[in-house]
Amino acid sequence: MTNRHRVTVLVLPGVLPLEFGTATQIFSTDPHYELTVCAESGPGPVPGSGFAITVTAGLEALDDADTVIIPGYDDVDATPAAGILRTLRTARARGARLVSVCTGAFVLAAAGLLDGRPATTHWRHAEQLRMRYPHVNVLPNQLYVDDGDILTSAGVTAGIDLCLHLIRTDLGAAAANTRARDLVAPPRRQGGQAQFIEQFRPQAHGDELAPLREWMLDNLADPLTVDDLAEQAHMSRRTFIRRFREETGTTPMAWLTDARIDRARELLEASSVPVEQVGRLAGLGAPASLRAVFHRHLGTSPQEYRTQFRHKA
Repeated sequence: MTNRHRVTVLVLPGVLPLEFGTATQIFSTDPHYELTVCAESGPGPVPGSGFAITVTAGLEALDDADTVIIPGYDDVDATPAAGILRTLRTARARGARLVSVCTGAFVLAAAGLLDGRPATTHWRHAEQLRMRYPHVNVLPNQLYVDDGDILTSAGVTAGIDLCLHLIRTDLGAAAANTRARDLVAPPRRQGGQAQFIEQFRPQAHGDELAPLREWMLDNLADPLTVDDLAEQAHMSRRTFIRRFREETGTTPMAWLTDARIDRARELLEASSVPVEQVGRLAGLGAPASLRAVFHRHLGTSPQEYRTQFRHKA
């Protein structure tokens, strides 16, 4: 077949095997695509995997790629090589489509290609991406983000979702559905990666208000206000709000909502409490309010969440 879409997978040091395998498996056997695996240097061992990846080309393979896929890699604190960043900028400038899986977004951000744009990564690294690259609009709840010429995804299975989305965009829904059947994967998944986050409320970076936060967790079902919390902390309202944000990075009421979502998720996962009572026990109100909060923050309903995660109990 002529005029096949050229997909180049860029292997970075410490590449994550499953993310790498996702891209190569999906596109290497599709006759509509021509796959190349490239790296800045030659073959190398994959840490902790017991095998090495043999690449077929150097960075010059990015010069004529239609789509460049960057699988996740292990050490996101490492500074990407200047040659890699330069080559990615050149590929974007000439019109190549850039795609990252998991922590591959860190390389795109390091190259300045995500500045002012929406993007996502694995939820464990979303806050790190936001802090290191403040000009990136990080969307931690999304399985993948399609911003036209640059697409980013969360972890392994979200990488499958994004690759199927690429096929759907290039070849249509029927082709994507056929590929999904081959992979025994759903053509489209409902919800977002927020469903998999272990804890919604952010970690605190100070201890002064730790007793108050524990008190809040013990009283989630009560109709608490900022004034109630400030009084409990023995602070003025203004001082309390400022101190709370300094320690948690968010407002008292936002933290309280996140904590209530965490409690509701615990009840849905590990108890037999009827869904109709979960909102009241977690402080999220009537069933309609609980459903609205779950759809807004997790992209699913309480009942669907329980169905998906009840096995955790």
